[in-house]
Amino acid sequence: MTTSTFLVSSMTCAHCVAAVTEEIARLDGVQDVAVDLVPGGKSTVTVTSATPLSDAAVRDAVDEAGYAVTGSAT
Repeated sequence: MTTSTFLVSSMTCAHCVAAVTEEIARLDGVQDVAVDLVPGGKSTVTVTSATPLSDAAVRDAVDEAGYAVTGSAT
């Protein structure tokens, strides 16, 4: 099991959290997505997966939800 943490900007509410969580959860091997929402700031998104995920795959999923990964917190 692998855990990675990303910083995501522009999330402001529970809908934002749901959108990001849904997109990341679609990636192969993802077992859990936890979001620590910081409205208007950089929210922490922790992804637990069976195998390591590429940063690009997570960035693409977050982008699909309409937000941006601004860095890694790991």
